[in-house]
Order: sequence, then C-alpha cells, then structure tokens
Amino acid sequence: MLDLTAGRRPASDPDALWSHPDRFWSSLTDATAHLPAPVTVIDREALRHNAIDLLVRAGGIPIRVATKSVRVRAVLDAVLEIPGYRGLLAFTLAEALWLAEQHDDIVLGYPTVDRAALARLLADERAASRITLMIDNIAHLDVIDSVAGPGSRPEVRVAIDIDASLRSPSLGHVGVRRSPLHSASDVAAFARQVVRRRGFRLVGLQMYEAQIAGQGDAAGPDAPVIRMVQSRSRDELRRRRAEIAEAMTQVAPLEFLNGGGTGSLEFTGSDESLTEATAGSGLLAGHLFDGYRSFRPAPAAAIAFDVVRKPTNDIATVLGGGWVASGPAVASRQPLPVWPAGLHTLGREGAGEVQTPLRGPSARDLSVGDRVWFRHAKSGEGAERVERYHLVSGGTVIGELPTYRGEGKAFL
Repeated sequence: MLDLTAGRRPASDPDALWSHPDRFWSSLTDATAHLPAPVTVIDREALRHNAIDLLVRAGGIPIRVATKSVRVRAVLDAVLEIPGYRGLLAFTLAEALWLAEQHDDIVLGYPTVDRAALARLLADERAASRITLMIDNIAHLDVIDSVAGPGSRPEVRVAIDIDASLRSPSLGHVGVRRSPLHSASDVAAFARQVVRRRGFRLVGLQMYEAQIAGQGDAAGPDAPVIRMVQSRSRDELRRRRAEIAEAMTQVAPLEFLNGGGTGSLEFTGSDESLTEATAGSGLLAGHLFDGYRSFRPAPAAAIAFDVVRKPTNDIATVLGGGWVASGPAVASRQPLPVWPAGLHTLGREGAGEVQTPLRGPSARDLSVGDRVWFRHAKSGEGAERVERYHLVSGGTVIGELPTYRGEGKAFL
C-alpha cells in the first residue's frame, strides 16, 4: 500500500498539493469528512518528499531511521525500501525485539536494564545477531551478565554512546545530558574495558548532537546566538570526532560511527569521521522543523479536531488537542493549529487534553461541527494517541496505516 520508491511527480515538485496550503488543507478536510475526529493523516506525496530531501541533505551518507519519531511499521518499512536508508534506531529493547522479527539491523538508541527483555534477547541467537545494545557504563555490561553470563548466551553486540554536547567555559554545558563519556581518552579507556569482557563485541559508536539537530536557527531574538553556538559546536565536534575515531583504530574494528539528526544532516554528511546518520522526525515533519534555515519539510502528518463549542464569538473550542511533545513544557511543544489560518491557542490554557480553545480572525467563521487541522510538534506523539493514520494521496484517502498502538504495542 505504501510505496515511496516511485511517484508521478518528482519529490521537489513545486506544484505538489502540499505546497499550496489553501488547497492542501481543504482537500484533507473534504477527504476525511466521513471519518470521526480526531482524524490523523499521513500524506504520501509529502512523506516521499521528506524522505528524499533527507537523503539529499545527508549528502550520500546512509541514514538510519529513528523509530521513536515514527511508530508506524508501514512507514518504517517503506522508507527502508528507498536506496540510501539503512537500519533502524529503536528506543526500547522490547520494541527492538518486536522489530527484529522482520528487520536485521537494529541499534538500540538508549541503554537498557530491562531484564525481562534482556532474557528474551539472550535466549535468541537470531535476535542477538540483529540487535546492537547501547552502553556508556560498565554497569550496563554487569546487568547483561547478571541475566546470562558468557558461555551461556550468544555474543552481545554493543555500541558506545558518547556525549556530543558542547562544553564551553563561558556557556557551560550546551546540549542534552546523555553519556558520561566525552573525550577521546574517555572513550578509548572505556572501549578497552569493553573489549576485554567475554561475551561482548564492540561494533559501533553513537554521538547525537542535539544542540544542533534539535534547535531551529531561522528566526526569533535568540537566533543569532543559536547560530553562533551551533557554529562553535560544529567546529568542536568535527575535531573531537576525528580524535575519537583515530583513538578507536587502536582498540577495535568498528562497523559504524553514527551521528546527526533531522536538523543537522548537512553537517553530519560532511563529517568524514561518521559512517552513518540518524533521522526520523523529518519524515512526518512536526512544526518544530519550520524553524530551520537549511531546509523546509512538507507537512506529511496532521491531526483534525472537531469544534464542539463557541464560548464567545471570537473563540472556537475543539474537543482534544493536548498531544504535547517531549521536551520543556513550552508552547513550541504543543500542537500548532494550521487550518483555518490565523488561529492560536490561549496563553492561559494552551492545548488541553480534553479541550483546546482557539482564537483568531477565522475563529469567528467556525461553527460547531467544523474541523480544525493541527500539526504535531515533533512526530511520535501522534502515533501514541491513535490506532491508525489514514493514508492520503492527491486529496483522497487510499488506506490505513496502523500505529504501534494499533498493533497492540506500547513501549514507552
């Protein structure tokens, strides 16, 4: 049903329906009028555009798909059929075990201490050969050995997560708090401990530069500072990754050195130390990615909610709406009303779990029973709320794509 390898239009076609907001959102309203709200859709042409654009931005480096940002197996499968995509980055071991029934190259993006899932992995040679666990502490190896020791289980593939944040004397820690390993000497010393442990095989490294990939630089009063910090971070990361890659040549042969994210693919693709990038959110394209200078994704996924009341003439309230993304509890993590144009949430209410009041010029024209289209902030939050996305092409619903939840799965 979902084939992204070919299409009637080129991926960058300026006449694509999603390029014309008035036509695009009106067509989605008409196509889904018979469906009860909330209605979640994925536009096939917009998804294909985003998938191809990510590859172009990566400059030829293979892209590993981040499953957390998609959570729809049909989308994961379709994207992996496109030349240039290779492997999955999962977010829990239980999810990775499920996906390993069909996929043979899965890296776990985060460490795990799920002993039940580890027991399943260590009792299954096929799964163990397909899944790479992420570590940054010897305690992670100890947990694995406590479930099943060397000699009683398959060899466990592991990769080291490395802190990619910027440590600045003037700015402090800029980035997310992930691994305790930062310098080339840190990584090499830890890697030597790993390769000496029986029952483990070190196969890769991961460095996710959230301060570049997850921070828009296009506009706003902080944009000049963000650009300066990101430029400094890119220079520092390029040097440090090269040092780490060189140090690791003396420790163990590696299959991959992974980096990047949707917002930093141009940088990732130009870093000669890396062998692959990761991206996921850019496929469905939440509105957070409207804030980048280097690219403009198509609105591949959207949600429609029904207007159920009019508390005043200039306010229309929809049922639901509070599908908030991860991160700091600020407005940028809330879903964004995009159609009819000109609507905005109220400062004292925002997007609510049960209702979301909206104000703006077009609110006066909305009546009870009308629909308002929202875009999610990132990507994965939509799939956690519904059992299916409706697949749309050319303004027509052509099928349904079950989410993880629709397949009876809830991993985190």
